[in-house]
Amino acid sequence: MNIIEFIEAYRNETACRLKFKEVRDKAGVVCKKCSSTEHYWLWSKEMYQCKKCRFRTSLRSGTIMEASKLSFQYWFIAMYLMSCTKKSISVYELQRQLGHKRYEPIWAMMHKIRSAMGTRDNKYLLKGNVEVDEGFFETIVPEREKDEPRKRGRGSQKQTMAMVFAESEQVKKPKKNKPSTRCKYFKMVVTNTFDAKTAKGIINKHIQKNSTMISDGYKTYKALEKEFENLITQKIPSKEAHIKLPWVHTAIGNVKKVLQGIFHRINPEFLQNYLDEFCFKLNRRYFGLNIFDRTLIACTLT
Repeated sequence: MNIIEFIEAYRNETACRLKFKEVRDKAGVVCKKCSSTEHYWLWSKEMYQCKKCRFRTSLRSGTIMEASKLSFQYWFIAMYLMSCTKKSISVYELQRQLGHKRYEPIWAMMHKIRSAMGTRDNKYLLKGNVEVDEGFFETIVPEREKDEPRKRGRGSQKQTMAMVFAESEQVKKPKKNKPSTRCKYFKMVVTNTFDAKTAKGIINKHIQKNSTMISDGYKTYKALEKEFENLITQKIPSKEAHIKLPWVHTAIGNVKKVLQGIFHRINPEFLQNYLDEFCFKLNRRYFGLNIFDRTLIACTLT
């Protein structure tokens, strides 16, 4: 849907509520009391009732909207603007567009949507040929570190690190001066430490076994060569990094532009949510405006 079709389809609270119920009916409802999946809908109460124990479940319960006092229409507008815009939208801008008085509920709503996006992407593993590298993103300095001497480069208090993975496939007939691979799916995982043990755990969680991984010659990857037979490490000059590992560097460059242009003061604690939003949209870049439906499903199941 484009924005005109969206406004026509979800013009009021009732339309949004019925659409959310439709998606939730397809996903299924699990009883919190007896774990039964058989329910019927009580129109008078607007709640699901378990056929087995008669326990009632509200339409919001068990989703990211649980305990939220914001309207369904607010949630739908937020999901649409966050998923169907290339560069996303800031909390202040969404608050202004909605005409809401308080900042905190809008902030919490947007972070819950980002969390749902990340949860959805974590259901899938990267496979085949996977580029592996690290990205360093500017964040605000935590209170506990403000009095410490400032560091520069790797380990700086103003930067938070994330491991970046890019799944790619070979191009049969690559064009001149173009990469010999085609990008597919991406993942970004924030980490406070970058030793071999931590990196191994992240790789095992997000990359399918027996995948071929390509990275630079940093000591952490060198230490993992014994753990992963298909890990290829090589010392890459900085001038050739975009050639040897094109897609991770493209993704890192693009997400930095988004963060710097829209989200000016990012707390390290919430950086993962911003990266999840970016990867969710990047992995569904060919869905067009249908990405809203995928976002709605992700939010219903989380």
